[in-house]
This record gives sequence, structure tokens and C-alpha cells, in this order.
Amino acid sequence: MKVLIVGSGAREHALAWKVRQSPLVDRVYCAPGNGGTGDVAENVDIRATDLRELYKLAKQERVDLTVVGPEAPLAAGIVDLFEEGGLRCFGPRARAARLESSKVFAKNLMRKHVIPTAEFKVFTQGDEAKAYLRQAYYPLVVKADGLAQGKGVFVCQTPDEALRAIDRLMVEKEFGDSGGRVIVEECLRGEEVSIHALTDGHAILVLEDACDYKRAEDGDRGPNTGGMGAFSPLGITRDPVMRKIEAKVLVPVVHAMKREDHPYSGVLYAGLMLTPTGPKVLEFNVRLGDPEAEVLLPRLKSDIVPLLLSTIEANLSTAEAEWDPRPAVTVVLASAGYPGTYRTGQPIHGLEKLRGREDVTVFHAGTRRESFGGEDRFFTAGGRVLAVTALGETMEAARAKAYEAVAQIQFDGMHYRRDIGLGRVKPPATGGDGD
Repeated sequence: MKVLIVGSGAREHALAWKVRQSPLVDRVYCAPGNGGTGDVAENVDIRATDLRELYKLAKQERVDLTVVGPEAPLAAGIVDLFEEGGLRCFGPRARAARLESSKVFAKNLMRKHVIPTAEFKVFTQGDEAKAYLRQAYYPLVVKADGLAQGKGVFVCQTPDEALRAIDRLMVEKEFGDSGGRVIVEECLRGEEVSIHALTDGHAILVLEDACDYKRAEDGDRGPNTGGMGAFSPLGITRDPVMRKIEAKVLVPVVHAMKREDHPYSGVLYAGLMLTPTGPKVLEFNVRLGDPEAEVLLPRLKSDIVPLLLSTIEANLSTAEAEWDPRPAVTVVLASAGYPGTYRTGQPIHGLEKLRGREDVTVFHAGTRRESFGGEDRFFTAGGRVLAVTALGETMEAARAKAYEAVAQIQFDGMHYRRDIGLGRVKPPATGGDGD
């Protein structure tokens, strides 16, 4: 088989790495890929949102399966385009991808079908939103309706913070059209968890649980990011809580999408808050989380390719997944200033020390590779640069191994959180919208 991975982040590196392990696969392409994906795939210089060029590539190279990593091409209709051309493409069609591309769509769907989520109001005018925020109870959360690369959520403790969020979203248009509508919702408290499932629109295969860290600084401080690290498992997958999540969230949303004539196939990611009154949905995403993918895929012992094909072919009811029981911890190394303004082009040192390290894998995100005299060198090319993942017999062992590996890597301005997986308990509410 030939497989095309669409995207350029650490999630896509992890997907390419996992797909390449399949005995069914002869060749892997990654478009556009990054400095690290070239070790397991052939990088092709096509942007993830250039759907026509991706389609041409898949046709010309006779690609058997395309796996879409990020949300933007899914929202733009890449699956629709590929399927109409007779190509297999893993992910939801554009109408179903609105579960992520429009938070208003998702919240209204949950309200209509009684899926537990935070109470909310939708605003299309900044003045109306501000009038409400001046008399609201705090804390609360302000969210952009559309895609904002994990940065369109503001957890506000005071009216001033909330009013500033409205200005950034609706007046300054910091995230473009994503802030044309905003949601203001109650701030949920509890333990946050990421639940991923494969679904073919009928059957559901729940993956192991994971937990990510969205805030930029230790102790869950600083602005929201696309994700600064993750760990897996929390241990609720076989718990009564998980049965409640399946019964009250996953099954109802798949059925709701079918009843609303938006049948859903692909990865369904539910970002949940485990509140004192039960699990509630913070957000839905329509692809693997990033950095959650970097802890889930190393723990997946099963061949991923048959699982993806079973999802596409609506044959998921007979599929099973086997998991490594050992915990995994991922630490994201970011550029100074991320998620705000940051510099790129900084040389990365120390990666060679981690090659072949047992149970440690470095997934590249914002990197580029250059060859000097036959020697490969790596440079920073994004906000989130690397995701360092380690497996261990215990969470503490995995965490220690991950941070030991992190200590081997250096680049100017390197920033990372030092509390990933600490105590196994996720810091409190961030309001969702991680990558």
C-alpha cells in the first residue's frame, strides 16, 4: 500500500511513524511534512490546505489511503473531494467537520440532543457581548466560533479580561473570521480528559484516554496554546465514568449527526471536563489531538492501518485495538514567545544523542532539515518545535525518562513546561480548544 499523511506537525510525524510500521504499507508520503517526517516518509512540498494539489498527488502516485492530520483541510472538504474522485480518505466530510470548525454548530447540536455541556450564549455583535459580560458572573469562558489553531479560547476571571477577549476576537479580528461569532459559557471545574474514538457512523471503538496541558506555563498559567504536553492513561477507560461518557456523549453525538444528515466517520475527539455532576463536553474535535496523538500512538500495539480502513469501509464493529499498558508522557518544546510572536531558524542541538534510545521517541513539529557537507542539521520552524515522548513502567518513570531526554536537546529560547504528568492529575479548567 501507498499511504499519504496530510499535515506538518508532531501529530503527523507520529501518524507517519506508526503507519510506516504496518506490514501492509510499502511507501509513505507526507505533505508537507517537517524536518523529522523525512526519516519515515517522503516529504512532498504541498500545503495541507492545497486540496487540488493533494488530490493530484494521490491520483498520480496511486495512493491507496490518505490520512488527514489537521482540522483545516477536513473543514475545507478534502474528504469530499477525494471520495468523489474514488480515493480512500480517512476523516469526516466537511458538513460533519463542522463539529470542530463551528463551535456554535456543536453547542446547538448538544443543546438540541441533550448532550451535557456548559451553559452558553452566542453573540454576533461585540456591543451585545460586552453588555452581557459587564453584568455576568465570573469566571467564564469566551470562545471564537471558528478554527483558531487552539488559541481562540479565553478563560476570564474578571469583566476586564472578558471585554479584552471580545476586542481581540471581534474588533481586532486577531483570528480573522473565526471571531465573527463568539460563545460565552460557564467555566467548568474538575479534571479535564481527552477521549478519542474511531467511528464509522454506526459503531464506535474507544481509544485509550489521555490528558493534555493547554496553558503555556507551569501550574496551568499563561495563555492557551495548541498543547504543551500530554500523558496517557488517566485510567478511566475501563471505569464506570467511561461507560457514562460513551452513553451520554459519544453514542448520542454520533446518532445526532446521523439524524441531522451529517453522518460522521473518522476520529471523534471529545474534550471533557469531569465535573462533580458528571462529564461535560468542552469541545469536539474531528481529528487526533496534538499532543495527545504523541502519547496514544506509541501505546497502540495494534497495526493502525486496518483500523483506519475498517473505519472508512464501515466495518468497525469487528475491529479491536491492543494497547501497551505502560504509561506515556510527552513534553512539547516550544520557541520563546509561543503562542505569541516567536523567532524561527534557531539551530537545534542534541537530537543525535536520542537516536535509538529505548522507549523514547522525538516527534518533530516546527522543524526544517538542511544538509551541510552530507550531515543533516535541524532548525526551528514553528512555535511548537518538538514533542519528546517516553514510555515507562509507571507514570513517574515515563515522566523521568521524558525529561531526561529533554535535557539532551538545546535551541536558543527553548521553552517547555516542567510539570507534565506530575502527580498524574491534570490542572483545572482551561476551557478547551487545544490542538
